[in-house]
Order: sequence, then structure tokens, then C-alpha cells
Amino acid sequence: MRILVVGAGQMGAGIAQVCAQAGHEVLLNDREERFIERGIESIEKNLARAVERGKMSAEERGKVLAHIDARPHLGDLDVELAIEAATENLRVKLEIFRLLNDSVAPETILASNTSSISITKLAAAVDHPERVVGMHFMNPAPVMKLVEVIRAIQTSEATAKFVLDLARGLGKTPVESRDYPGFIANRVLLPMLNEAIYAVYEGVGSIEAIDTVMKLGMNHPMGPLELADFIGLDTCLAIMEVLHEGLGDTKYRPCPLLRQYVDAGWFGKKTGRGFYVYRDGEKHLPEAAPNGAATLARSS
Repeated sequence: MRILVVGAGQMGAGIAQVCAQAGHEVLLNDREERFIERGIESIEKNLARAVERGKMSAEERGKVLAHIDARPHLGDLDVELAIEAATENLRVKLEIFRLLNDSVAPETILASNTSSISITKLAAAVDHPERVVGMHFMNPAPVMKLVEVIRAIQTSEATAKFVLDLARGLGKTPVESRDYPGFIANRVLLPMLNEAIYAVYEGVGSIEAIDTVMKLGMNHPMGPLELADFIGLDTCLAIMEVLHEGLGDTKYRPCPLLRQYVDAGWFGKKTGRGFYVYRDGEKHLPEAAPNGAATLARSS
């Protein structure tokens, strides 16, 4: 199968890798060639680590990379499936779906990796909206087994079956969700992360204490603040805003400290600073609490 992935960031590159490892031919697109190159470099590093750990051979690594081609321009593409994996912004995603509408065949399935935005709204932007579906991979896509499959009100049974079967063929476990803000995963996860940020903001505990409680007390593999950094605080804020606007409940109001971090450009691991400081490939506690928070984080 030929699959187009639009967006070569962390999620798009991961999805491209998953599809290529399953033997599909992948076209990787982004708005600038340098972003595509960066995405392919990320895939190369992931595969190199897999070879080092004995999880695949060098020959298998070469075959996977041979299945991925850079596609800097959209237009008259012969693909069976296009997966949009752009930033979590409705305007951006609508623009991509309109471009795809003019670039692929009318029967091409159009899937979005959105983690919260209405699939119904995206479907309304194209001809033949019955071919639009949500296909939400978890991060990191090559590792995590879950794929949320979300039907728009317009999605046909054939389209849903196509992506459910594809997800299984990729070695994933698909779970269906209704088209509500945040779907299942982020309807449950993001309010927890937001509450952890409120706990920092209100001085309930230090960054380290909050993450330790959730790791040791609730057996989570990663604390909520570290996880928020890993997801990207800008993405967390975007999802909370979708939940707050879409559900109209104050319990989904984004924490002011989260907004402040995003305003500062502190998006988490990808920018080197979030609730933790990331340098030399390691995570460190900040030397002091964020401005406006009522607690101090112990320096590492």
C-alpha cells in the first residue's frame, strides 16, 4: 500500500516508520524540505538504536528506510491512504485537508492523527466526507500499541473497517471512540496532567514530589509533569482548550501556569525546557520553582 504522511514531526515521523516497518511504501511530506529531512533523520536514529539492541538487523533497517520517500510537494498523488499528522490546530488541519482534497483521488481515505479536534469538522472540509476518519496514534508511535479510531458523523462503515484492519496489520490494537472533544485517551489523560500542573501552581507539592507520588503510588511509568513535557506543553494546552471550549465545563480550564510556560516558549523536552530542564540527553529538575508557582522544586 502507498501511504502519504503529512507532517514530519515527532508523530508524523513515528507513523511513517511504523507504516514502513510493516512493508508499506510511505511518502513523507511537510511544508519545508528541512522538516522532512529532520523527520527522516529521526527515523534513522530510531532504527539504528533498534539494530544496536539486536531488535532488527542492518539489512532490515535498510529495507525500512528504502520504503520511505520525501515528498515536499502535494499534487496528483496516487496513494490509498493519507494520514495528516500536523500540529494540533484546527485551522492548520483544515488547510491540509483542503489541499489533500485537491491532491489525491476521490476514493483515497483521509485520516487525521489529531488527539482532540473534531473529525466531523475535518470531514466537512472535503468532497466525499465519508472517507474521513480519525486515526490517533499514541506517542511514541513505533512503541505504543494503541490506535484510537474515531468516526465522524459522515464516516462510512467501509472507511472505518479499512483503518481498523490497517491498524491491526501495523501490529497495533485499535479502539473505537465517538467523536467527542479529546476522544477517550485525552478526555481522561489531559485533565489529570492539568491537575498536576495546578498542584505545582498552588504549591501543593514540588515537581519531584508530584511525579514521585504518581509513579510510586499509582504505578505510572512516568510522572504527569514529565509526561506533559514529553507530549509537549503546547500540545497539552491546545488539547485542554479544545476540551474547555467543546465541553463547556470549568473543570477543563487550562492552568494559568501551563499558559505561561507556553507563552515563554517552554514546550518541554523538544525545546529543552518545560517542568524539567533537558540537556546532554538527560532530565534535570530546575533550580527554582517557576515564577508564579507557590512551591520550590529541589535542584538536581
